[in-house]
Amino acid sequence: MNPTSSSLHGRDWISPTIAALISVIVNYGGTFILVFQAAKVAGLSPEMTASWILSISVGVGITGIWLSYRYREPIITAWSTPGVAFLVSVLAITPYEEAIGAYIISALGFIVLGISGMFERFVRLIPSGIASGLLAGILLQFGISAFGGAKADPLLVIVLFAAYVLLKRYTSRYAIVGILVIGLIYLISLEKVDFSTIKLAIASPVFIVPEFSFHALLGVALPLFIITLTGQYMPGMLVLRNDGFKTSANPILIVTGLGSLFAAPFGSHAFNVAAITAAICTGKDAHEDSTKRYIAGIACGIFYMVVGIFGVTLAALFLILPATFIATLAGLALLGTIGSSLAGALTEPKGRETALITFLATAANVTLLGVGGAFWGLVAGLAAHILIHGQIRHKPYRTSGIQQAEQK
Repeated sequence: MNPTSSSLHGRDWISPTIAALISVIVNYGGTFILVFQAAKVAGLSPEMTASWILSISVGVGITGIWLSYRYREPIITAWSTPGVAFLVSVLAITPYEEAIGAYIISALGFIVLGISGMFERFVRLIPSGIASGLLAGILLQFGISAFGGAKADPLLVIVLFAAYVLLKRYTSRYAIVGILVIGLIYLISLEKVDFSTIKLAIASPVFIVPEFSFHALLGVALPLFIITLTGQYMPGMLVLRNDGFKTSANPILIVTGLGSLFAAPFGSHAFNVAAITAAICTGKDAHEDSTKRYIAGIACGIFYMVVGIFGVTLAALFLILPATFIATLAGLALLGTIGSSLAGALTEPKGRETALITFLATAANVTLLGVGGAFWGLVAGLAAHILIHGQIRHKPYRTSGIQQAEQK
């Protein structure tokens, strides 16, 4: 068992748990519809769809709980959102059994990458200003969406924003807790959500015998591996680094890769370290004491497992929440992280311009060759840095106090 810097009290669980709940709501309510779309394209039965939800939810729950507990950091794991967006198109032309085989090959790729240590060495080379600029660019759209929802439901946005500002003024630690509760009360009182159709039903795993083909290797496994690595693992690791957490990428790749490997035959496409939703749990709003934010990682894992056990039932619960509510909630929860990322990007005068290039290129979110804007923003920033400053200097890797204690 790893030591913590101070003992835990009951109140220490409140903010991290609420941050975890918001993270889970945003994850399911914001992107999980893609899983249903992919399942429909693949022609999956309700039982097979429920198995996909069960395997991926329980899988990310277990891996997130283990990593957060083991390293005492909020290591939030999730499914590959850009990966499932890719599957929406590819499952229409790929037999499902071959897709399952491709998931297994992709998972093995992440395990090998983690064992090799190559990805971690690359992450260490990225200048801190560029890392902060990348994160700020990724999160910018979420911040804008916090207010953009006013076009659809201005009163809801005004209520949430006013509540956020007032709670920040009088009880900053519980601001996110407050807007979640106030928002739900508002939606229920005005009958903007209907929970009457929600009925609990336990999902059952459905084992799919995988098949392997060269077509699926090139058309599914390789693109899924690249998209998940560049669109999830890279920004996810930089989210952790931005908030001062130093756990190596190697064990994260290995654990999530193993989780993906075991869950693949039941429909799960890929686990990875979370990026956007992780930022809700890694900043000061989750807990003032960074050594206690790992609680959010454990809470996230528990929430994911509960949702998974009840399959499509609880996933449907998140899907009925208005998109404006989810977008505003996520944007307000990420304001602190966006602000600290921008500040970190512009701190050093020498690297300010390349950090700004990274931020703007990432925020543009241009997709080229099937790869998302986060990757190209990082490429633009690193290329500018090398051309302007001549090279990227390798900085000594500093382990956290917990890891130093482990090494002694």
